Amino acid sequence: MSFLHDHDTETGVVALTLNRPERLNALTFQVYEELEETFRRLDTEPGVRAILLTGAGRAFCSGGDVEEIIGPLFERDQQGLLEFTRTTGDLILAMLRCRRPIVGGLNGTVAGAGAVIAAACDIRIAAKEAKIAYLFTKVGLSGADMGASWLLPRLVGHGRAMELLMTGDFIDADEAYRIGLYNRVVPGADLMKEARSWAERLARGPSFGLEVTKKMLLREAAMDVETALAAETEIQAACMEDPNFREAYDAFIQKRKPSFD
Repeated sequence: MSFLHDHDTETGVVALTLNRPERLNALTFQVYEELEETFRRLDTEPGVRAILLTGAGRAFCSGGDVEEIIGPLFERDQQGLLEFTRTTGDLILAMLRCRRPIVGGLNGTVAGAGAVIAAACDIRIAAKEAKIAYLFTKVGLSGADMGASWLLPRLVGHGRAMELLMTGDFIDADEAYRIGLYNRVVPGADLMKEARSWAERLARGPSFGLEVTKKMLLREAAMDVETALAAETEIQAACMEDPNFREAYDAFIQKRKPSFD
């Protein structure tokens, strides 16, 4: 299989593991389509409360497979190339629009398309070995690929994003953490425990509140402050009618931990 799927029904965490370790989990046309379909399905699948995305072996994802994607692209006409680039963008949209929190467990090399997929995760927990590069200019393409030029400035600022996308250079995990690209960096042996802990923590949270938070962060990126404030006042009022708000109050009064839906 191109990736493994494990649903822990007790915690509500679905673990997706890219599973082409012999190819550093390089992406194929099929993997792109399968991942997009999976994130769209997990958006509404009952019992799913958080998603953990990681890779098998010594890489998270090394980008498009040279033999199975890059080479065949030279055989395509303009329409065929557009079909491919739209497919890659559709995967990122499926991740951003998925109402479930997505934690990236970056276990090793994160490169090219893999680096954009990492940026589309909501939280990035990385191993010390998880160097990262947006390699597109290294192969003669634009650094603005799969939404990288929209995502990165919002994570690391315009100046750092320009540097990463224009040079295509690798940076190590400590530097990625320093500039805000990674949320946490841990020893490789501790990665899955830490990443799963984050996924389980989010899975225990208020599902509607987390869904709205993710949705509003995406929507408000295109709003001015007055529009954003107006949207937040309306959505927060709606959240106050959600049972989880009452459950948090009751739990506080009863001096216990809340049990959110």
